[in-house]
Amino acid sequence: MTDALERTLKLTAAQLDDSAPPDLGEAAAAAGLLDVAYATLESPVGTLLLASTPAGLVRLAYVDHADQESVLADLAARVSPRVLAVPRRLDEPRRELDEYFAGRRKQFELPIDWSLTRGFARRVLEATALIPFGSVSSYKQVAAEAGSPRGSRAAGNALGSNPLPIVVPCHRVLHADGGLGGYTGGLERKLVLLRVEGVASK
Repeated sequence: MTDALERTLKLTAAQLDDSAPPDLGEAAAAAGLLDVAYATLESPVGTLLLASTPAGLVRLAYVDHADQESVLADLAARVSPRVLAVPRRLDEPRRELDEYFAGRRKQFELPIDWSLTRGFARRVLEATALIPFGSVSSYKQVAAEAGSPRGSRAAGNALGSNPLPIVVPCHRVLHADGGLGGYTGGLERKLVLLRVEGVASK
C-alpha cells in the first residue's frame, strides 16, 4: 500500500467515524478501493485463508500448505491488486465453516465468485458443488456430468486446482473403487473432512 493511499484511507476512516481508530479495510471499502477482502480461520484442518469479492467467496486456501503471501499475490494478479484484510467481511463464511466442523451444517449457503475457474474445470467444480453432504462421487462421474465421460484425468486436475476446497467439496470425489485419490490439502485433510461427514473410505 502506498503512503498516499494509506493517508487517503485514514482520512476516509476518520470521516466515517471520528470517535474510533481508523479501520483501513472499511475505509477502503467506503472509498471504493477494496475489491478483495480476506481473513483467516483456525479449523480442525489447519489455518484457512478466506477471500471474497462483491460477487461472493472467491478463494479458500490451506495457508500452512500454501504460503499466505503467495495466495494473496495470486489473488492480486488474477482478481485485483486491491486486496486487504477486512475480517468482518468474512464473518458469514467463517461462521458457516465453524458450524460445518461442529456438525451443525450440512450445506453451505454462501454466494460463490467463480472467476478463478473457467471452461471444463469450472463445469467439474460446479458438478462437484452439487454432491450432497455425506455422499461421494467418482472422478469419472464428475467428468461425465461436466460433459466429458472420458475426462477423468482432466477432472482430477480440475479438482486439484479447486480454489474453494471444503465449500466446493472436492474431498467427496474418490476413485471408482473407493480409494481416496488425491487432494490439494493432503490426504490427511481429505480423511478428516470425510469423517466430519460420516463417510468411510478405503
